[in-house]
Amino acid sequence: MFRFATIVDNIITAKNHKNMPLLTSCNSSKPLAEISTDRLENSAMHFSVAPMLDWTDKHCRYFYRTMTQNSWLYSEMVTTGAIIYGDNLPRFLGFNPTEDPVVLQLGGSNAQELAHCAKLGQEWGYSEINLNVGCPSDRVQNNMIGACLMQHPQILAEAVDAMKQSVDIPVTVKCRIGVDDQNEQEELFTLVDKLNQVGVDGLVIHARKAWLQGLSPKDNRDVPPLNYDLVHAVKHQFATLPIAINGGIKSHTQAISHLESIPAGNFDTPVDGVMLGRIIYEQPFLLNEVDERYYGCDKSTKTRKEVVNEMLPYIEQHLDNGGKLIQITRHMLGLFHGLPGGRMWRRYLSQNAFKPEASTQTVVDALCMVENEIQRMAEQKRQFENDKLVSNES
Repeated sequence: MFRFATIVDNIITAKNHKNMPLLTSCNSSKPLAEISTDRLENSAMHFSVAPMLDWTDKHCRYFYRTMTQNSWLYSEMVTTGAIIYGDNLPRFLGFNPTEDPVVLQLGGSNAQELAHCAKLGQEWGYSEINLNVGCPSDRVQNNMIGACLMQHPQILAEAVDAMKQSVDIPVTVKCRIGVDDQNEQEELFTLVDKLNQVGVDGLVIHARKAWLQGLSPKDNRDVPPLNYDLVHAVKHQFATLPIAINGGIKSHTQAISHLESIPAGNFDTPVDGVMLGRIIYEQPFLLNEVDERYYGCDKSTKTRKEVVNEMLPYIEQHLDNGGKLIQITRHMLGLFHGLPGGRMWRRYLSQNAFKPEASTQTVVDALCMVENEIQRMAEQKRQFENDKLVSNES
């Protein structure tokens, strides 16, 4: 059992963020690891859900929060250019207060622009600012955003330092173990050392290299080999710097192995936090186990049906405000993954949620299909067992 930290109760709009009360959840009052550090408490000490472009928007985060109180959630990456020149702060920075704690992930390299955007993020109520140094997309490389910054550790350190000077909340970095032909054993330690010197509050390290040439962003998520040992070696070297691990983690059991020392775990030096991404998006009900397995809460009795019912008022409000059903339900397609009716749920919503007349009734109808299929399969199983019993008796 692991215990993570208290949740800071932030707000949706640009109001005073200081002197805000702490909201304690379950029995949790401490970070996962007993780490001696002067850094501000941040997502690298916790279980978190990875920032995923086009996926982890405000609707996705609201959905996730129905299943876990304690996980730290991330925004999609927002570039400094979008915030400064987009003239639509509610679009880029707005979120629902029930999503908290939420980390604002920024993309950029200009220290002054990042400092300005970090300050705005704090004013809008985010619990932490994270700088993306891991995205391998060629769309952002041209603007010195993402993984290419790993080739410029001094620029990165200056950017982090500027953000630290502009806000009172934690500033963290999410990076890869290296890029292209870098000697990751050397370059990663040099990078972390520079960030440590300017007081970065935590690191989330994706345990793969990023190949800026020759691999698509999709391939970069799977093709480069994982090197978990290197991430743990970084933690061993920088003992007081909170570090979370990310990349290729498919289950809670695997995640927890990174948090435990040998012999319970697989590594000499455990990291402080874990971040899961695609597996959560594909199987979101995994979040229903987080508060118990990582935070010491009682085992959740919440069902998938209850999650759907909790989402209905939110969906109704979104539709009343002119939104579309598919903008929310696209994040819910994996809710019944692996269960009878799961494919029906996914197919029905995919085929109907985009229609102009789609409403909460569309979701209710999909849920009824799942329940009917579960009942049908249960009856079929009972009939099979009865037939088998009769056959054995005869």
